[in-house]
Amino acid sequence: MTARLNLRAFIANWPYEPEDLREDTGLVGTIGGVQAMGITCVDGIARGADGQEQTVRFMVDSGAKYTLLPKPVWESLGLTPSRELTFVLADGATVERGVSECYLILPQGQSHSPVILGEEDDAALLGVVTLEILGLVLNPFNRTLQPMRMTHA
Repeated sequence: MTARLNLRAFIANWPYEPEDLREDTGLVGTIGGVQAMGITCVDGIARGADGQEQTVRFMVDSGAKYTLLPKPVWESLGLTPSRELTFVLADGATVERGVSECYLILPQGQSHSPVILGEEDDAALLGVVTLEILGLVLNPFNRTLQPMRMTHA
């Protein structure tokens, strides 16, 4: 039996405060008897084309392709969609979101990355495309970001 976890419901019922979610936190819980994944967060800075910056606490989501910025963040950076894409959520629902690009600065590195322009209540997510651009992987055992083994075959 496969259990699907609705991210919004998970976050809404999360018993911890945001300051409890540090990069080194490996919090694990259960929701409806289903073991929930550990949560890894990292603080970073998103920078718009005109140099505006916003500090963001990203939840590292190894199941998300693109990084997501909540609406207040991307609006403050002056980002605008360059295209619209349809995304499939964990519960199978689909949503359309604009996609843009911004400069992301993390303790482990910095680079330009595509970003989803999220809604007001969307959580800031750090997706695998950004992680790959930065040459990082999420270690599933200790829930930390580490340099990836780079191959060029």
